[in-house]
Amino acid sequence: MRKILVVTGTRAEYGLLYWTMKRIQEDNDLKLQLIVTGSHLCPEYGYTVEQIRQDGFVIDEEIDMLISSKSKSAIVKSMGIELIQMAQAFDRLKPDILLILGDRYETFIAATCAMMMNVPIAHMNGGESTEGAVDEQIRHAITKMAHIHFAGTEYYRERIIKMGEEPWRVFNVGQPGIENIVRMKLFTKDEILNELNIKPNNKLIFLITYHPVTLEVENTERQIDELLQAIKRFDANYIFTYPNADFGSKVIIEKISEFVSQSEDSYLFCNLGQKKYLSLLKHCDVVIGNSSSGIIETPIFKKPVVNIGERQKGRLRADNVIDCDYDEKSITDAINKALYDRDFKINLDKVNNVFGDGNTSERVVNILKNIELNKNLLRKRLAY
Repeated sequence: MRKILVVTGTRAEYGLLYWTMKRIQEDNDLKLQLIVTGSHLCPEYGYTVEQIRQDGFVIDEEIDMLISSKSKSAIVKSMGIELIQMAQAFDRLKPDILLILGDRYETFIAATCAMMMNVPIAHMNGGESTEGAVDEQIRHAITKMAHIHFAGTEYYRERIIKMGEEPWRVFNVGQPGIENIVRMKLFTKDEILNELNIKPNNKLIFLITYHPVTLEVENTERQIDELLQAIKRFDANYIFTYPNADFGSKVIIEKISEFVSQSEDSYLFCNLGQKKYLSLLKHCDVVIGNSSSGIIETPIFKKPVVNIGERQKGRLRADNVIDCDYDEKSITDAINKALYDRDFKINLDKVNNVFGDGNTSERVVNILKNIELNKNLLRKRLAY
């Protein structure tokens, strides 16, 4: 039986891996192994390891590695702690393939261990671009380590090949976030408001997620202040979700918490889970911030998105996304366009979803089952 080791470090990444993990778990020819690390084990970010257990997954190893500090070196020290424990876990589990997704530093450490211990790496969501974050370098570094590539679109597949990866290794499987929407029965608007104890009213619903822009982290406080000033211009229900556990996130959480404490109809959620979050995406009036979900999942809902700043720069996007700068006026103008611009709203109905048909997990598992594990897979070469 082929052992597939999945490593997850954040709630968002786990949500994208969920259906693939389920399909591996149910396959008679595969054995799912699972390492949970990062913010999953941090009470400050919702201790989401419990959600993974509730979903029916057996966790083989928990790697507690996050150092809580406002110092830039805290993340690097956390990575060092993770590296030692991850190597020990690999020794014990002896996986046949490592399956990872995205561009997080927790994922980078898992890939490093696998590369040095001759374990084939299967990487989901490579070939994308987020120029405003250190994730950009991490993602492409993992691509050069990886032996099997699961791209989210044909455009990203072609980009991976242009990076020198052999075409036979690279597969367009679609974005896993679309599968969540296709396969999940979402809440109605009344149901999701009731689930979150949000009192119903006739106000607009703003869904807001703002992550640190890790290449501009010294500007984080100013950026979140400008965002909060902009949204105050509108009479709305402000629904905030937590940022990632990156350097700068504590400032964002503190600022939003203060805003929520002083503003009626404001709500801050540490962890919503996939069903509640996607239900909010479906029923809100506008998505605001710099999260990848605003780029990838929203086109299927024909939902307007105000994308702030550089974090998602370079990522393929549909015409429902309005890009703006970090300042209050630019954000305000973008929100007004999203809500009230007649031509923009008419064109929303014509927005195309370019991110796949929702069958990602089936494609991924079929490849994991059938690809030959041999020297040819492990020996990489530049295919210029």
